[in-house]
Amino acid sequence: MSWEYLIIVAVLIVIALVAFKVTRKDFDEEMNKLVQYLGGKDNIIDCEMNMSRFKVTLKDISKANKDGIQKLGAKGIVEIDNQLKIVFDKNARALKKYIKDLR
Repeated sequence: MSWEYLIIVAVLIVIALVAFKVTRKDFDEEMNKLVQYLGGKDNIIDCEMNMSRFKVTLKDISKANKDGIQKLGAKGIVEIDNQLKIVFDKNARALKKYIKDLR
């Protein structure tokens, strides 16, 4: 009987690993799209994160595709001079790390 439990646990671990990998792949794809919607990595000067808000300073704000950013799940976008303040809920911190790693 213990072998049955061992097999069940092994199957659950495999399922969890597959789900994590798919989620990570989806996250990377979404972040690549976001960087493109911000005008590309060369257009990003700086980024900051505060709770659920992501603030990004851009060289050319006109290159930003706000509609595309909204479609990625942004709850709100505020444009001030050459900055965009984007509300992303829980992904703001991961987004900041992702963009910093691009540099």
